[in-house]
Amino acid sequence: MLKNLQIIGTSHISRDSINEINNSIESFKPDIIAVELDKRRYYSLLLEKQKNSSLPNIFKIGLSGYLFLIIGKFLQKKLGSIVGVEPGSDMKKAVELAKQNNISLELIDRDIEITLKRFSQKFSFKEKITLFKDLFSAPFSKKKMFIDISKVPKKELINKILNELKNRYPNIYSVLIEERNKYMAKKLFKISKENVDKKILCVIGAGHEEGLKKELKELYYSNISFF
Repeated sequence: MLKNLQIIGTSHISRDSINEINNSIESFKPDIIAVELDKRRYYSLLLEKQKNSSLPNIFKIGLSGYLFLIIGKFLQKKLGSIVGVEPGSDMKKAVELAKQNNISLELIDRDIEITLKRFSQKFSFKEKITLFKDLFSAPFSKKKMFIDISKVPKKELINKILNELKNRYPNIYSVLIEERNKYMAKKLFKISKENVDKKILCVIGAGHEEGLKKELKELYYSNISFF
């Protein structure tokens, strides 16, 4: 049974998430903090001088992956400016608190260059046409999904958005959600097996929380419960 693991699903531009991380560290007192970062994003997040030079090589990741990265960064920065929170503040806070409290830090996400390269490879022509249509029809707004971007969305809303993404963009969903859930679950599984007597706090985006738990249950043959 894995009772020494606590998973927090966060929003990357939410003050509530920062507060939840603070509170969880104080109450749970973890020995290890695992975060949804790879080495590239870790250094980009912490070192200001790397923020302007951290874009992967377009020839390595492909045009689609490169454009996705540029647009994603722009949107996160725009949304972050609306709520007054720097994108990635949740992960940055988790890293900072780990250092301040001498807690071991583990980076569990897949290398972003691999993810973006996979994105370029699997982003099908059909999905590109669907995206073009969605830019004009705005399918999410038709369903009246009102989202308070300053807070972590409710699980029901997250599930609706993920299901919509999976139905309309199955390859994108596979690369950005499913593949990374499997990768992070395997990393967490290894960490927990090597540290059975230690408490582990895992900080990930809310869209990964349920999928990560599902993957962990499969690795543990369903014989698992979470703190």
